[in-house]
This record gives sequence, C-alpha cells and structure tokens, in this order.
Amino acid sequence: MAVPKKRVSRARRDKRRSQVWKLSAPALSRCTQCGELKAPHRVCGNCGYYKGKEVIAKEA
Repeated sequence: MAVPKKRVSRARRDKRRSQVWKLSAPALSRCTQCGELKAPHRVCGNCGYYKGKEVIAKEA
C-alpha cells in the first residue's frame, strides 16, 4: 500500500499549487486599418476590417 514517508508541509504543498490559478493576459495586436487593439485573427470591432479587407460594413 502506497503511504507517504513524510508529511508534506503546508508551505511546500501551497507552493506547488500556487501556479495553477495564475491567469495570463490576453494577447492583443493592433489593427492595420485603424490602429485599435484587437484579438489576433479576429475582425476588428472598431472598423470591421480583417487582413486589410472589409468584412463587416460599419457606418461612418
């Protein structure tokens, strides 16, 4: 039967678990058309362009 040889301290246990809940910042890139920050590989919400082509017609 597998039994731990020594008890793991709270500090060591919590140090191991601490990295699990860290969130990374979302990646953002600039729109080539308007310069607004947007998620990469997504249509710009400000101007409606994707890869230099108008995908969503926005009113001026």
